[in-house]
Amino acid sequence: MNPYKVTLDSLASLCKRRGFIFQSSEIYGGINGFWDYGPLGCELKRNIRNAWWKDVVQCRDDVVGLDSSIIMHPKIWEASGHIGGFADPMVDCKVCKKRFRADQLCEEQGAKLITEGSTFRLPEGMKCSACGSKDLTTPKAFNLMFKTFVGPVEDESAVAYLRPETAQGIFAQFTNVLSTSRQKVPFGIAQIGKAFRNEINPRNYTFRSREFEQMELEFFIKPGTDAEWHEYWVNERLRWYGSIGLPADSLTRYVYPKEELAHYASACVDVMFAFPFGVQELEGIAARGNFDLSRHQEFSGKPQDYFNQETNEKFIPHVVEPSAGVDRIALALLCNAYREEWLPKDNEAAEIILAEPGKQAPAGYEARTVMGFAPRIAPVKVAVFPLLKNKPELVEKARSLFTDYRRYWPCFYDVTGAIGRRYRRQDEIGTPFGVTVDFQTLQDDTVTLRDRDTMKQERLKIVDLGAFLHKTLD
Repeated sequence: MNPYKVTLDSLASLCKRRGFIFQSSEIYGGINGFWDYGPLGCELKRNIRNAWWKDVVQCRDDVVGLDSSIIMHPKIWEASGHIGGFADPMVDCKVCKKRFRADQLCEEQGAKLITEGSTFRLPEGMKCSACGSKDLTTPKAFNLMFKTFVGPVEDESAVAYLRPETAQGIFAQFTNVLSTSRQKVPFGIAQIGKAFRNEINPRNYTFRSREFEQMELEFFIKPGTDAEWHEYWVNERLRWYGSIGLPADSLTRYVYPKEELAHYASACVDVMFAFPFGVQELEGIAARGNFDLSRHQEFSGKPQDYFNQETNEKFIPHVVEPSAGVDRIALALLCNAYREEWLPKDNEAAEIILAEPGKQAPAGYEARTVMGFAPRIAPVKVAVFPLLKNKPELVEKARSLFTDYRRYWPCFYDVTGAIGRRYRRQDEIGTPFGVTVDFQTLQDDTVTLRDRDTMKQERLKIVDLGAFLHKTLD
């Protein structure tokens, strides 16, 4: 677990300053619930997607991929229950006109929203968190799907929706994937893609947005094996988080009690992370039974069953669904990686002291900000520096190494400023290794390799450095 207590403000400041995350449409005042990922942010997200795809699909024999469309037939959302039941309770303040999710408003004030069938009621004493007024509307259900129209005519026959999840595209293509992939149950279909939810109150930076990216797996199983496969995928997903740099002590499990489960689910576990704004969900792993395929069979009239030739059994498969958010995982990795340190001036080999948030470095010390990403996830893997930019022989050698390394990994080349300042800039974006070409390089073909976390430096032969980087970064 990250021992440094990062604040959302300091993290957001770094993310903008260094090109991880920008407010969407910022030059026009922004638009709430939408974010743009800058040069480093898009590399971070790409690394998350690649790590998930490699471990969930590429390195397994029993999972294949799919890329379904964002807009699908509206009957899909009727079958899945999204049109009828995909809603959050909404409440408005009659004084300041602010709008809130009723359950979140109650939670913030230490209460719980009262649910009576399909209606909602605020407990006594609730007030607007913006202006303090108690003059609030009765909570009403608000459907979260974005509505649009397909074709030139905007009438009810042309209504469609931006998908609120990627999972239903998998269920709708189950029989096509099954017949073309030569898979047998148990097997999975994986998908990464954008989803859209018209959140009432987007908040907590990128955690709750109106446009986000999901990584979802639907793992189809024989009925009766739900419990063992659910446990298997919970353990697999927790192991994966460790592989991308989120240690086990930074994660917790929330096991849903029976009364909180969806009516079709037999089990659900959320993987939780301690963000600066509280412990929140990164991923849900649910045993969903055969609800989805059964509903699509009912609404489409097309069979969604599976025939096992070896056992002569025919059944509609059950499914275990690990569903993760790329943006939430990126935010968790940023929170986990961020730290500020104090170190004695002009002595990088000295002991590193964790800074106290909000305080100045003591006399004789200087501060540095570090993003301690795991090498697998770091947006930039290697930075290459010539010691001096006005020495052509050093620049030529450094450019040659940079050109070679960037064929394999995202790299950065920097000649501006003192070497110490260049190191600090790379520390702040999380680059694990810095390689410096100096005059000794021209004599014996060695370079200085600097470690981001320890700041220790060692001389290595260029040929040995290449082998080390391939072993560490590949």
